[in-house]
Amino acid sequence: MLSLRPALILTLVCSCSSGSDTASRADARRAAAAADSSFAEVQSRGHAAMGVDQYTSTHRFQSLPDGGRIELQRDTADSAGRVRILEHMGEIAAAFGAGDFTLPGFVHAREVPGTAVMAARRAKIRYVVESLPRGAAVRLTTGDGSVIEAIHEFLAFQRQDHRAARP
Repeated sequence: MLSLRPALILTLVCSCSSGSDTASRADARRAAAAADSSFAEVQSRGHAAMGVDQYTSTHRFQSLPDGGRIELQRDTADSAGRVRILEHMGEIAAAFGAGDFTLPGFVHAREVPGTAVMAARRAKIRYVVESLPRGAAVRLTTGDGSVIEAIHEFLAFQRQDHRAARP
């Protein structure tokens, strides 16, 4: 595991840098994938599920006091990619609202933490899609403390498995 640190640190540093470093971010993500076959598999399944290159897109998973936010944007202007992400986030919001967490299970090749509670208490969660300049986000809100904990668990796992920087 120690040998993965340089690639993972580089990924996080590049994820936090300015838009002018998009090639560096993509290269860092590819280097992390080369050093970690599990991450490479997540990236590959993510591309299949979302329809955009995961190496040239940035995920953000933000825990908020009333739930959280899932963001996916292309690293550079890409109108077709932006439209696909917006469609994908709409699909995610509809599926999650119905208690269907199959897609994250596919991308991560296992049940994602927090999803059992989120599915069981789906009527307590509101999902709203937000359009962004290079993609979209899904805002998850609830007033139920146990659901907030599940959402935070879900987002923390996603952050870790996608090697996404903490917002």
